[in-house]
Amino acid sequence: MGTSNEVKKQREYIEKVRKINEDRKCKYNILTMGCQLNENDSEKLSGMLEEMGYARTDNVKDADIALFNTCCVRENAEDKLFGKLGELKRLKEEKGLIIAIGGCMMQEKHITDKIKTSYPFVDILFGTHTLYKFPEDLYRAIEEKRKIEDVIDVEGKIYEGLPIKRDSKIKASVTIMNGCNNFCTYCIVPYVRGRERSRSPKDITDEVKSLAKEGYKEITLLGQNVNSYLRVEKEKNISFSEYEGINSFATLLRAINKIDGIERIRFVSPHPKDFTDDVIEAIADCDKVCKLIHLPLQSGNTKVLKEMNRKYTKEQYLELVDKMKKKIQNLTLSTDIIVGFPGETDEEFEDTLDVVRRVKFEQVYMFIYSRRVGTPGDRMPNQVTEEIKHKRFDRLKELVESGIEENNQKYVGTLQKVLVEGKSKNNPNMLTGRTDSNKVVIFEGDKNLIGKMVSLKIVSEHMWYLKGEING
Repeated sequence: MGTSNEVKKQREYIEKVRKINEDRKCKYNILTMGCQLNENDSEKLSGMLEEMGYARTDNVKDADIALFNTCCVRENAEDKLFGKLGELKRLKEEKGLIIAIGGCMMQEKHITDKIKTSYPFVDILFGTHTLYKFPEDLYRAIEEKRKIEDVIDVEGKIYEGLPIKRDSKIKASVTIMNGCNNFCTYCIVPYVRGRERSRSPKDITDEVKSLAKEGYKEITLLGQNVNSYLRVEKEKNISFSEYEGINSFATLLRAINKIDGIERIRFVSPHPKDFTDDVIEAIADCDKVCKLIHLPLQSGNTKVLKEMNRKYTKEQYLELVDKMKKKIQNLTLSTDIIVGFPGETDEEFEDTLDVVRRVKFEQVYMFIYSRRVGTPGDRMPNQVTEEIKHKRFDRLKELVESGIEENNQKYVGTLQKVLVEGKSKNNPNMLTGRTDSNKVVIFEGDKNLIGKMVSLKIVSEHMWYLKGEING
């Protein structure tokens, strides 16, 4: 069955569930774990549920269906899931709550086996490649009153045209590709999301154009490795329909930059090895592409990078940073760093601190290495003790925070363009937004400014946010 026919079939199941729910005022609760790709998947699941007659609630006690969209990158995600399932058992017994679990964790057999053994009251298990079939799975669970397990090991196709319910009216994420071919030794993602598959250029640009018409101002392009967009298709001579000259990530950026209404373009996550000159030039040339670039480092030591299978050295990473700083005006950088990879010595960790000092990252996302079953890293000898991991993490955190405090000073007294996102969560009398470099800014202003780009003078810095005043 083709993807368009499959989507039509799922829409029929959406209608069947909607009829079952007529006049019932059903509600759903969804918990999303993990990355922005998971958040985007949850928006699709929310879209399906709302078309099936469910309204969202933040209180699971009021819900008729509890949905978990899981992540398996960190061990604490498993602990969180199993803890939540234990809490829901009573609700299942009292009101017949439907419990569904999807996402990356469901692609791990040892996890699904544990759920079936220890939490047999769960109704639906579905994987990353069968998300599109959720309406059918839910219908079968309701009508047949039996447990549904819908997980496949082969890569799924890309299904266009399913509903989506976005969390914001201002910013939207757009997935441009699925899967990963890099096989970093610490990472489970290629095993649970499959190999790289790119969406067609036309489907992506049509989605962005539609978002622009709906009033969205900022787009984030998503993928496990966004700057390898269409690379696999070209290498393997897999046919794809070139559209508006789009045949690479660089040309995709240039095409989206031309779309009226969109004011900002971001993307995550790229890989340093795929930062080709044409991508750097596109970022430099495109006025809407934000100049904060996320450039994952993971480790600053060449030996550790090799064991991570990252395919670049410390020197190559620093050379890339220098090249980007020379070619991209006002460039700022954020990064990911893993502390305590198997075999990492104190001296090798010092190399990571050295890179942090030299690059002066705008933001650093820091992670303590977490063993993942099924990855080469899990089988490596010389696992670093938890005590040493935490000591190194604390040293890195101290260095990063001192750098942020120093870096924030450069903003004070400057004018910054800020996209206003809404009221501040910590102070409802203030508005909040973000600069091009993703710095949070709070300021006093009329709520009519929400969704607009404003010029703010930065008057003070406060570590995790800046304070601004409307210019003029």
